[in-house]
Amino acid sequence: MLFRSMNALDAEFLHLEDGIVHMHIAGACVFDNPPPPIDDIGALVASKLHLIPRYRQRVRLVPFELGRPVWVDDPHFDLRYHLRHTALPAPGDDEAFCRLMGRIMSQPLDRERPLWEAWLVEGLEGGHWALIFKVHHCMLDGIAGVGLLTVVLDLEADTAFGEPQPWEPRAEPPGVLKVLDAWSGLASNALTAARELQRALTDPMAAFRSALANATGAVRFLQRLAPTQPLSIEGSIGPHRVWAHSSASLEDVKTIRSAFGGTVNDVVLAAVAGGYRELLLKRGDDADRAVVRSLVPVSTRRDDGHGVLDNRVSALLCELPVHLSDPVERLKVVHDQMTELKASHISEAAAAVTSIGNLAPPMVIGPLSRIAIRSMHRFGQHSLSTVTTNVPGPQFPLYCLGREMLEYRPFVPISHGLRVGTAILSYKGNLFFGVTGDFETMPDLGVLAAAVPADIEELRDRALARLRKERPHRARADKAR
Repeated sequence: MLFRSMNALDAEFLHLEDGIVHMHIAGACVFDNPPPPIDDIGALVASKLHLIPRYRQRVRLVPFELGRPVWVDDPHFDLRYHLRHTALPAPGDDEAFCRLMGRIMSQPLDRERPLWEAWLVEGLEGGHWALIFKVHHCMLDGIAGVGLLTVVLDLEADTAFGEPQPWEPRAEPPGVLKVLDAWSGLASNALTAARELQRALTDPMAAFRSALANATGAVRFLQRLAPTQPLSIEGSIGPHRVWAHSSASLEDVKTIRSAFGGTVNDVVLAAVAGGYRELLLKRGDDADRAVVRSLVPVSTRRDDGHGVLDNRVSALLCELPVHLSDPVERLKVVHDQMTELKASHISEAAAAVTSIGNLAPPMVIGPLSRIAIRSMHRFGQHSLSTVTTNVPGPQFPLYCLGREMLEYRPFVPISHGLRVGTAILSYKGNLFFGVTGDFETMPDLGVLAAAVPADIEELRDRALARLRKERPHRARADKAR
């Protein structure tokens, strides 16, 4: 096959860009010293490109939008264009790194080339250096991004990389062939849907229950989109970004979970709610009456052995309990809400909508998406306040040319009406928070980044106190038995 069409969700991430919204995701990998030469980074990436062929392909549109955009080989691919090299001015403090990250993320990726960049950044504090991977969201989601990281980096410090495999770009097919392939793809999707319908008819009760669950989930999703009172963290945005980061111990989160119940994700969302409460208070919002509704992506990816880089996500809508000042109460509310949401079939309904989108004519979906984006730009939206994405990362060390990766600092894009978003990724026993904001309206973004780990520390201290108090009671109960 000469090219591959995007699925509906991949294409939607492409349509979302309008010169103000930039739909790339990213991560800053911080390594132990000393930094390697940029040519060595290039040789390492070149040796892995055969494992990630999408990174030598560019996006091409189908004439008259008669099909979704397709991936074709870039005949002018040059790895040197995608590898960038810079250094922080002395002393290379965290403020300088955050400023650099914001500037890099303010620039859209070049649509005429493969949609990714990698930046080697020298001069970080402590002699450290960083690799910033910047990839368009139409290429992959957070889970696939972690998988990509384990492809490019090594599991052992002394791993040697091989020679690049030979590669010749395949010619881009003519427009007529793109249209024919797009419609054959739609026909294939329709045939697959018909087969699923035929299988459903063999068990009509199960099909009815599934349809009812999806309908119920869709209704509940729409109900949760009711407009809220505006906050200062919502509203129009510009094309420039500001970014901050922080970290916390994953062991502390597990201690909190042991003492108060819930999941790791519940604890993280409760701490993020505490961070937003602190930010709202600093900005003069009425946090006690505020409704902060967050989009929470949910992976629908299955380990099918194909390792395809694309987007396979659904979503939940969680109202962060910023009105509560007590962190333990916030955790309980988040846990109860997430338990209810997981049983609400909202994520299943959203996944079903995505599947239906694969059957919809692209010449309808594309223009409608652009109209929606222009409307949000002009009139705003008042249904969502933010986005919070939590991706599990590897709990084992990764290496780049023998240097151990110490931290992974994530980046999530923001869109119209959402002036701030939070990305969380776990790596080697720690949680790393990356907070993205609009440059003009969110200069105090660091308040949120700093407040989240502080909230986790307070929860940990209270969890330890509770566990110490419970320990003698458990010991007496065990002795009595």
